[in-house]
Parts: sequence; C-alpha cells; structure tokens
Amino acid sequence: MEMDLQETQPSMSFLPPGRVSLRPMTLSDVDDYMVWATDPEVARFCTWEPCTSRDEAIKYITDRVLTHPWIRAICLEDDRPIGYILIMAVDDIRKEMGYVLARKYWGKGFATEAVRLVTTEIFKEFPEIERVEALVDVDNVGSQKVLEKVGFTREGVMRKYLYIKGSVRDTVMFSFLPTDTLM
Repeated sequence: MEMDLQETQPSMSFLPPGRVSLRPMTLSDVDDYMVWATDPEVARFCTWEPCTSRDEAIKYITDRVLTHPWIRAICLEDDRPIGYILIMAVDDIRKEMGYVLARKYWGKGFATEAVRLVTTEIFKEFPEIERVEALVDVDNVGSQKVLEKVGFTREGVMRKYLYIKGSVRDTVMFSFLPTDTLM
C-alpha cells in the first residue's frame, strides 16, 4: 500500500519553549502511533479500542486523524510523536480538549506541557470561544492532575454521563476560560 504523506491539517505557528512540540500528524507517523494505540492501558479511558494491526492503524489515521479539523502530534525533540492532543467543537463558543500519551511517558510532565501549549494558543486561534472543556473519567486521576496543573477548573462530576466500552461512566467536567490564569 502506497502512503500519501501530505498533511491535511494546518500547522501551528508557534514553537514551545519546553520539551514538547506540536505538529500535524501524518500517515508516516503510523509506527509511532502503534506504540500507544495498541496498549490496552492507554486505551482504557478512551472511546476507541486498542489497535490490533498496522493496517487498522493506517485506516484510523487516514479516516479519523487526517480528516480531523484540529489534532496535533505531541512530539519530543526528535519530532517523533509520543501521543496526540485534539480540539473538538462543542458549539459556537465551546471547544473540548482530549489527549492521549504513550504509557512510557506518563508522569513526566509531557501531557501537562502539551495541554499548557494548546491552552495558551487556542483562544488566539479561535477568539470566538468562551471556554475549553475537558471530560475525564472519574477513575483517570492522572489526567485530572494534568488539567489541574495547567489551571483548569474542576466543575464537578457528571453522573452516568458517558457510555464507553459497554459501561456507563461518571465523568469529571473541567473548564478553562480566556480570563483564567494559566499555571
């Protein structure tokens, strides 16, 4: 199968001062994507099931990642992705943030840096939005800590809010407003 390596997403115009950078994902990222996408622990709180083959990963990247309006690879200095972060429209004034990181990089501050980068820039890129939201499974303590470190406000638990992988789950709602202080 020949892979089209053209980027379909606009690139970010900023480079971070920290250890991570963000860039559009491409089909050539498939092998790095497989590192986290095949890990059941990584997929535990995600809406998707772990990837089972390279062909499945290529299809997911082609159909879901390259067509997504705002998804970026979280990269280290070597420009290889260790995860991704995305922004989804909720309505005209709200966006929802989601992210995933390879397990090897958990607890090292990389997700926090990526969330901070996006939170810093998202209100500039989309000046019409009034809030960024993040929905986190109540049992995903690590992700809750990431958002709190960046300065997101924990608004409360939304009981029986999401149906994921055959289970109805309680979800914690976090938000960040353009007037909030980034930490």
